[in-house]
Amino acid sequence: MLGETKGKKSARISRDEIKQVIVIRKDLDMGKGKIASQASHASLMAYSLVKEKHPDIADIWFNGGQTKVVLKVESLEELNSIADKLGRAKIPFKIVRDCGRTQVEPDTETAIGIGPYYSKDIDKITGRLKLL
Repeated sequence: MLGETKGKKSARISRDEIKQVIVIRKDLDMGKGKIASQASHASLMAYSLVKEKHPDIADIWFNGGQTKVVLKVESLEELNSIADKLGRAKIPFKIVRDCGRTQVEPDTETAIGIGPYYSKDIDKITGRLKLL
């Protein structure tokens, strides 16, 4: 475990304190395979961002079981509200915009990948959401 992360100081970071959250839009009525694909995009995109900006957090998460939770929202407005809150809290995230080859129109925002980052910080924003 590491002593200091960019922007946060901690004596030790435990793998139990870090997770990744994927948020999927349910109003798009995507099929199961499409949802799996969008969740995979969200996970990889967010992980890549964290690996660049907070490599110590990314490494602990990657080597510690890669805890993930997949949640749902019912609208684009709800997805955007979460993104706004994440931005204000400076929690790393990426929005997935689909290329539109199959089930949704091009540039449709389908999901958000959050973290890996501190669970307690993510939960302040996503704690009320339901599991997918």
